[in-house]
Amino acid sequence: MNIFEQAAGRLMVALDCPTVEQARQLIDTLEGIPCYMKVGMQLYYSEGPDFVRELKDRGYSVFLDLKMHDIPNTVKNGAFSITSLGVDMFNVHAAGGLKMMKAAKEGVLEAMAASPALKQPILIGVTQLTSTDQTMLNEELGIPGTVEQSVVSYALLTKEAGLDGVVASPLEVQAIKSACGKDFKTVTPGIRPAGSAAGDQSRTLTPLEAMQQGTDYIVVGRPIISAPSPREAALQIIEEMKQAW
Repeated sequence: MNIFEQAAGRLMVALDCPTVEQARQLIDTLEGIPCYMKVGMQLYYSEGPDFVRELKDRGYSVFLDLKMHDIPNTVKNGAFSITSLGVDMFNVHAAGGLKMMKAAKEGVLEAMAASPALKQPILIGVTQLTSTDQTMLNEELGIPGTVEQSVVSYALLTKEAGLDGVVASPLEVQAIKSACGKDFKTVTPGIRPAGSAAGDQSRTLTPLEAMQQGTDYIVVGRPIISAPSPREAALQIIEEMKQAW
């Protein structure tokens, strides 16, 4: 695997498109770039598992970003169904607690036992959304301390539950790796290339800065989707990521 493929494999393109037709057009534009495709609520709720299967048939790694948060048995059954779908990564909310996250892992293992040909997906916990700032954390959510302290606390709980890593802003990557070990994976949204608008993200870094922090995967949506040439935007991000090597 060359350095381009290594970098591209750590870029997750968020398919935050209002219609499946627009998503397919974007995928066609990115043809040949071996990146992850992230399917979130908008597309999954409208198109369902068939769209995930379509991406897998086209050879893409898929991160199914549904952020499950429910009672343990419901999450366990959901994890069974998602694993059976053949995704490469999915997530649950760490705020659901230890028992819920352990149940998600049980659902993964039961699905694999039922279908031994399945590849075990990477299972990660969501810490604090990248739209959460200090005021929101303390005054709206009622969680004391700093955002970083909350994120690291959730990361440690996620690791205790036996999950593979967490979703967090790139600003918390070093603290997470320090607390949980370098092999504990971090998936970082809130990535904005230089000159891009922050939008509703409060805690952002550039692709190069995020890679220099030691993150494992970066998630990029609008800076690619809304670019005049999404393909060129994706390639420029990959070139920037390569500098971290």
